[in-house]
Amino acid sequence: MKITFGGKAVELKGKVLKVGDKLENFSAVNNDLSPFKLSDIKGRKLILAVPSLDTSVCDAEIRRFNTEATKFGDVTVIAVSMDLPFAQSRWCGAAGVDKVITVSDFKDRDFADKSGTYIKDVGLLARSVFLLDENNNVKYVEYVSEVTHHPNYQDALKAIQA
Repeated sequence: MKITFGGKAVELKGKVLKVGDKLENFSAVNNDLSPFKLSDIKGRKLILAVPSLDTSVCDAEIRRFNTEATKFGDVTVIAVSMDLPFAQSRWCGAAGVDKVITVSDFKDRDFADKSGTYIKDVGLLARSVFLLDENNNVKYVEYVSEVTHHPNYQDALKAIQA
């Protein structure tokens, strides 16, 4: 898979997922520093991997999914980044994001390894979107080809509706 960051080709580390694969249970850190496990979330999940909430594209993406994707009552939206939990909490408060769960992968990079989103030379996550069913099977996936670009919102939202 070819991914660029600022126009420069980057290497992703970990298992790149495709529709039909199962995302393994992963651990991360909640904003209050408590452990997060994917297995604790029941039902369908929309997982957004973003480089940093403090960038304009990530900010706009999470705000948009906070508004649109959370209208579907049976989908939990989870945003994963390498941002520290304190920064995630501050950003959510300032942005008024209250329907998306933000978790940090800074500690173990467990999500990064299991989703194939870790940009090896930069230490950030590649922008990607995963729709999982209740058994964590991948129903929709997009690895955005240029990390600084927006994901395909319409396709992700259509996948939720399907």
